[in-house]
Amino acid sequence: MKINFVLLVIFSFIFFSCEPFITEFDDLENAVLYESSIIVPPNEIISPKIITWNIRFGAGRIPWTYDSCGDRVLLTDDELMTNLNALIDFIEQENPDILLLQEVDVLSKRSGYLDQVQWLLDNTNLNYGAYASMWQAQYIPNDGLGRIDQGNVVLSKWPIEEAQRIQLSLRTDQSSFVQYFYLRRNILKTKINVPFTTDPFYAIVTHTTAFATDDTKEKHINEFYDVLSSLEEGSVFIAGGDLNALSPWSLQRDFCEEDKCEGDVCDNDYENNLIYEGSYFNHLDDEVNLLRDLYTFNSAIDSLNVDSPENFTHSTWNINEDNSNFSDTDYWNRKLDYLFSSHPLINGVTHQAAHQLSDHAPVSASMEVE
Repeated sequence: MKINFVLLVIFSFIFFSCEPFITEFDDLENAVLYESSIIVPPNEIISPKIITWNIRFGAGRIPWTYDSCGDRVLLTDDELMTNLNALIDFIEQENPDILLLQEVDVLSKRSGYLDQVQWLLDNTNLNYGAYASMWQAQYIPNDGLGRIDQGNVVLSKWPIEEAQRIQLSLRTDQSSFVQYFYLRRNILKTKINVPFTTDPFYAIVTHTTAFATDDTKEKHINEFYDVLSSLEEGSVFIAGGDLNALSPWSLQRDFCEEDKCEGDVCDNDYENNLIYEGSYFNHLDDEVNLLRDLYTFNSAIDSLNVDSPENFTHSTWNINEDNSNFSDTDYWNRKLDYLFSSHPLINGVTHQAAHQLSDHAPVSASMEVE
């Protein structure tokens, strides 16, 4: 991710020195609730199907300048709608009952000021939604990015009774000035009125840090675990998201050579536990231990298969132009996206064939509630 926050901050300070620029959030506050324009009564089910997916704000595989080796900042209307309609085709085909999404845009310039939460509801058979922003600014002059509002989303066929935005820890490896303009990552916790259990049912999604060089990634994952483990006794939950962390069974920890763009330097010194911001993606020396507590819950992909190539969810940008080699073993290169539950999950699938729709593969599973 090549965000030039220094340049961003300088311009922002000049233009907005007299009033707040970035929206700041309370540690705990209500999330934004949505409802489809047409409510589609769901069929009776016993085992709800859930998908988690980082949809990359509808950019598909377009080389956006801040998360790949590209130079694009804004999407054209045709590009956006082509990608979003492809997302809809996938959602209709898989027919999830609950959808956990990351990197969803709401009225952002880069994605044509479209409220993607409302658009997804209005174009699927999902009826209710909740949104928790993690990066909200009225105007960012850097590269013409303009207005931005991006966050986490829960979509459901059944009514969402409660939705809370829970603030995650801020990074400590940044100056306070840079931190002011940085992402406010969060956990979105929703309580849903479902027909298949009388126990309290929660759908919870997060998107934890990828680039911190301090212990923020560990804090985020621990905070996510704490939310799940502190639910009232007897609760049923599904939880997941883009955790930006390797599985406890990962055989590889350093991906800089695979991820770096032309001119980048892989200068991490793992022997001395030094990890530099200059590298594309930071994996900590003890990262294989970060998710162990989460694996005390039920998982969509079990420990025996989670680090198999067919279950990798993150794809590299060092590929040919048309992405036709998406099935190659070096296209999907690690597992970063996860689903966990209070109850057994069956039919877990990593949908690598959705390779043109994002740089992350969706993960689905069905929950055995009874």
